[in-house]
Amino acid sequence: MSETPMNTLQYRVDGPEDAPVLVMGPSLGTTWHMWDRQVPELSKNWRIIRFDMPGHGGAPAHPVDSVGELARRVLATLDELGVQRFGFAGCALGGAIGAELALRNPHRVASLALIATSPRFGTADEFRQRGVIVRTNGLDPIARSSPERWFTPGFAAAQPAITDWAVQMVRTTDPGCYIAACEALAAFDIRAELASIGVPTLVLVGSDDRVTGQGEARTLVAGIPDARLAVVPGASHLAPVEQPAAVTDLLVRHFSSAWQAAPDTHATGQHAITAPPVKPVLAPPPAVPVAEIAAVEQPVATDARPDAYAQGMKVRREVLGDAHVDRAMAAADEFSADFQDLVTRYAWGEIWNRQGLDRRTRSCVTLTALVAGGHLDELAFHTRAALRNGLTPAEIKEVLLQAAVYCGVPAANSAFRVAQKVIREETTPQE
Repeated sequence: MSETPMNTLQYRVDGPEDAPVLVMGPSLGTTWHMWDRQVPELSKNWRIIRFDMPGHGGAPAHPVDSVGELARRVLATLDELGVQRFGFAGCALGGAIGAELALRNPHRVASLALIATSPRFGTADEFRQRGVIVRTNGLDPIARSSPERWFTPGFAAAQPAITDWAVQMVRTTDPGCYIAACEALAAFDIRAELASIGVPTLVLVGSDDRVTGQGEARTLVAGIPDARLAVVPGASHLAPVEQPAAVTDLLVRHFSSAWQAAPDTHATGQHAITAPPVKPVLAPPPAVPVAEIAAVEQPVATDARPDAYAQGMKVRREVLGDAHVDRAMAAADEFSADFQDLVTRYAWGEIWNRQGLDRRTRSCVTLTALVAGGHLDELAFHTRAALRNGLTPAEIKEVLLQAAVYCGVPAANSAFRVAQKVIREETTPQE
């Protein structure tokens, strides 16, 4: 365990002092304990250094809002320990840190494992929206929904103790540090730089991961020159927790065989471990699914456009919320169904789904237009949408003040009444 200054991270060390170093990074909302089931086997041949994100697992709450700064804190921690060259395994946000280290400090990273990782995690709006939820209601809503994001339904039902552990792990995280980490993920995008990752890389993904699934994994493998893919059957986002034996086996094989030599091995003293070959299991079949590292088939190009209705419904639900959309669709009848189809396809599938503006900016434009038109009912649910898209109450106030100048004081006066009521409702914690 460690005492932690601001520029370093809380860490734990396991394994022989003279062994090659393997650093393990957790995902957002978790602690170093997510790797507990891997450490006994890995620490036989490696010196394992696990770290916590700021404000996670009781670590000091020094928020960091960029992946680059988190990577710098990892390096500062390793410098403090006298570690120059290391392998790195990271899950989700931890994987993003590993990729950042391989890009900015390639002379220090010997080998890389990216688990449940993406070159870009969703959209910036999604993580800003999550930050708004935490800012207004605390971490409890995020904590309660974590098991369904992290585990398959069968595992969550069969392992209530682990499910409760996951909820409590998120619930005890510092909210400010969680929001800052969301901002870090919102800004993270290395899609154009993947070819510059020059170390052997294992990309590992759970077969049932709906957060960062096989599509994101295949993008990593297609872009990183020396990368291989492993899909773990029966696992969701936190594959190291859900299928520990399969993940451990893959990590042992990868770091035993794919460890890039340092430019000057005498300067670092680091060397790869030659592990005994993994013996195939002939019979009976293993109780835990075993993943295999495999080559990736390149996706087949297609000119088909995505269905505008399906895309529109997805965006509509993300921006307005399921409850609002469900009410609108339930109220549709033979007379209004075509109008709902038009709105979903054109407004949400075409316009809101365009890349030219992010959702925060589109919310600003929409609020202003609704004030100008005096459409107060729609202003109410688009105020909620603006909060979901990451606008703060202070920013919504600025939009309405701007609208007062250009749309008229009476219109803005009515808009302030509507928005004030919505913001009070949305920012009051539920009992």
